[in-house]
Amino acid sequence: MGRVTAIESIRSDQDALLRTLARVAKALRDADVPFAVTGGCAVYARGGPATEHDLDLLVREEDVPAAVSALVGAGMRAAEAAEDWLTKVYDGDRLVDLLFRPNERPVTEQTLERAEEMRVGGTLAPVQNATDVLVNKLLTLSEHRCDFSLLLTIARALREQIDWTRLGEQTASSPFAEAFLLLVARLNIASGDGLPEGTP
Repeated sequence: MGRVTAIESIRSDQDALLRTLARVAKALRDADVPFAVTGGCAVYARGGPATEHDLDLLVREEDVPAAVSALVGAGMRAAEAAEDWLTKVYDGDRLVDLLFRPNERPVTEQTLERAEEMRVGGTLAPVQNATDVLVNKLLTLSEHRCDFSLLLTIARALREQIDWTRLGEQTASSPFAEAFLLLVARLNIASGDGLPEGTP
């Protein structure tokens, strides 16, 4: 048997992640727990690059106990989280993060209502809109985490789905986001009234 190539390995990891999403979505829907797919899977669903990393879901904080109970009931394993803004569950060795207060921004009913039902692999699931996904990603930037390479790929892929004005407004407190928005404007990826002053 020949060696597994890097591409085959990535596809295998991606397929495993999508299978986990299918199990998670069914369990949460059966338990009537509202949720939305965010992070790399949301980007992938919207036409961005594939992801083989963990699965990120948005849930309201008050729904976390019901969500964990539903997932454990479906054969998954709850795990302790060092952070106070998410809860972790494992499907085998595949990590599922239940985010209820990313970047100190509580997940609300309105947050989930802005999600759109989309196909992610073979599963229909509510997917966070592109603007909100990028808001969350930009607000994680810091002096110790300031790599724009993947963010530029995402911005190019989702440019037509992003409300650039609202993105600028929602990330106005972050100098790192401001620098990124200046870059995407100068590269003619984006334009909008909410972008840094002096950009096209």
